[in-house]
Amino acid sequence: MSRRGSRHDAAVAASLFQLLKRERIRRQRYLTRGAARHDVFDYIERFYNPTRKHTNNGTLSPVDYEGRELNLKKAGI
Repeated sequence: MSRRGSRHDAAVAASLFQLLKRERIRRQRYLTRGAARHDVFDYIERFYNPTRKHTNNGTLSPVDYEGRELNLKKAGI
């Protein structure tokens, strides 16, 4: 992220929260705040971070990108 108050950072955060609400929160009914926190954390760590494709790394998921970088390092490139 860039410096404080950057409109680009706000757009990224807004996009994440919109996606999170659409794909997860509106589909669930939570009994406690703790259950909601746990579910959101689980969603981010298990799905959003490792599998979601990102345009800034050639539309690869973070897991695929890391694997490619590791293979390039092993090959000495």
